[in-house]
This record gives sequence, structure tokens and C-alpha cells, in this order.
Amino acid sequence: MLDAAVAFGRVLRGAGLRVGTDRLVEFARAIEEMDPSRRDDVYWSGRITLTSRPEDIEVYDRAFELFWETGGGAKARPRPKVSLSVPQPDRSVMPPKKTVEKNESGEEAVRLRYSPVEVLRRKDFALYSPEEFAELQRLLADLRLSGALRRSRRLEPAPRGRNDPRRTLRGAMRTGGEAVRHRFRKARVQPRRVVLLCDVSGSMAPYSRALLRFLHASVVAGGRLEAFSIGTRLTRITRELTTRDPDRALRQTAGAVQDISGGTRLGDAIKEFVDRWGQRGMARGAVVVIFSDGWDRGDVSVLAEQMQRLGRLAYRIVWVNPLKASPGYKPLAGGMAAALPHVDVFLSGHNFESLEELARAVAAATERGG
Repeated sequence: MLDAAVAFGRVLRGAGLRVGTDRLVEFARAIEEMDPSRRDDVYWSGRITLTSRPEDIEVYDRAFELFWETGGGAKARPRPKVSLSVPQPDRSVMPPKKTVEKNESGEEAVRLRYSPVEVLRRKDFALYSPEEFAELQRLLADLRLSGALRRSRRLEPAPRGRNDPRRTLRGAMRTGGEAVRHRFRKARVQPRRVVLLCDVSGSMAPYSRALLRFLHASVVAGGRLEAFSIGTRLTRITRELTTRDPDRALRQTAGAVQDISGGTRLGDAIKEFVDRWGQRGMARGAVVVIFSDGWDRGDVSVLAEQMQRLGRLAYRIVWVNPLKASPGYKPLAGGMAAALPHVDVFLSGHNFESLEELARAVAAATERGG
């Protein structure tokens, strides 16, 4: 069955679906737990383990019909007999070396390993070791958080667009008063500002360390971005996070934030942000991202009111709750239930893959409620 799974993987790759060795091994293991003679068992085993996006399903269906119904590629050409052993992943986060060994019968045995980086991308932040946090920083360096493009009121020179009489007349002065060449301008396109509000209370302690590293990587990458911490008060930490060294930046942030691992007053903190920063322009037309589990020790009616105010200012509100990834999760916490009606996008944020999803959501913010 493993040989058939590998052959099926080649068909999927030929159809344009990215399928790694680790997924093929999971597919083969899933089939062993099911009935290989039943088409539905094989189909759903592959669909669960080999697809990750909605757009992958159509490609998978075509490849499944081709391979399992017509036998395409399964017996196209004989391949040398190879035995495979799959050990459990070790604790190292460094890429493993490729090894080819000989088994007892003298045949080549290819030793497959899970990619440690892939394991790290899917691992819950609450389970990270100190070594894995160091590797996470290297992964975050390649992640870019940038708001969707929007048209600015400011204009810039362009080959076509609105007539620019000032530049046209200035050019005419060089040609004896004759406007030989007309000049134009158009609206400048720039990314929307992104505002990050990170809950650093005690209930978020398992995730705040990783999320603050994400804030740091986003700030040092440049762009129109502001960062704040939320606890019993609101603290602007953009300046502290501009230091390139992540450990030093987090130490500076810890010194500036006086309420780390304390309580949470989300409503009061968001009210302070709207009153002091949002209405003055920081939140206008911006993508606001709130990292919080929704636990609020204050009055949840205040939070609902302030979220409504923030929604009138911001272009889009994204709420990131690491608890959303828990099986059977429901937004029953008072703060989360009060805020959710005013949220445009609700994501998890418990691992690196979910942060990649967040970056895509922020960059694709093209319309409210989408």
C-alpha cells in the first residue's frame, strides 16, 4: 500500500498539488487503519491527509479518478523494490541528513524523516521549547505583514490620468511658452496601516511570548505598522520593538509594559486606544488586529460599545484567539461573545501556520465582512 501511496503522490504532483513525503506517509498509515478495498475509505483518507486548501479538492478529485479508477501511473513502469522506515521526529529543529542504508536482504532502504521545520510550523506555541523559539524567530524573519493597498488622496506623476497643469506650464516655460508635452498625475497607491493590539494578561501567557516575537518581526520589517500591549492598561510598544535584536527588543518591551501576566480590561484598553490614538487618525482606514482570548475582568458592555466605535473607524478588524484551535471551542467567554459581532475576520494564532493565514488575511483585506 505504501508503494501505491508513493505512486499516487507522483500523480498529484504532476497535477500541480504540493504533496510532501510526510503527508504520503500519513496517507499510507490512514489507509492501513481503514478498509483499502472500499473506495470511500481510500478517498477520504487521502482527502484529509493530502489536501489543505479548498482549491486543492478539485485537483485531488481529478487525480483520484485518474489513478484509482483507471489505474493511471500505478503500473506504468516497474520500480526497484525499496523498503522504508519512518522513525518518530527527534527534538532537533535542524534539517536532517538524507540517509540510504542496506537492509538484511541487501536492498536499499531509504530512511524517511518528518521535516522538523514542518513539525515546528504546525506545533502549538504553548508546547515550544527554548530552542524552538530561536528557530521560530528565523521563520518569522521571512513573514511579511502588510495591509492591503488603497488609493491615497495624494497624487503622483503618471504617464496617464488627471491633467497636471502646474507641471505642464513649468515644462512649457522651457519651450518658449508652448505646451509641447502635457503632464499627468494619478492617486498614489499605498498599503493600509496595520495596528496590532496584543493581550499580555495571565490567561494569554502560553502564547504571548510567541505573539510578541511576531509583533517584533512585523515592526522591524518596516511599513506602516503600530504595536500596543493590552492588560489592565494600554501601552504603546512600537518604539521598543524597533530594535533588531529580538531578545533585546523583548527585554525593552517587558520593561515598558507594567501589567504583563496580570489581569485584562479589554473594554477600557480599547476605549483608551480609540480616544487617544484611533480618533486622531491611527485607526482610520486601518486594519486592526487584536490578539486575545477574550477573557475580560471589566464590564463586557463597555467592550461591546468600544468595539462598535472601533469598527466605525477601522477598515477591517481581525481578532486572533489561540483558543479557537482547541477541539470543540465555542466563543462563550463574555468578552469574546461581546466583541465577535463587530469582528470581520476571526482566526486562531496558536502556531506559525495560523500566523501565515493571518498575514494573508491582512494583505487580502479588500472589502469589509469578506
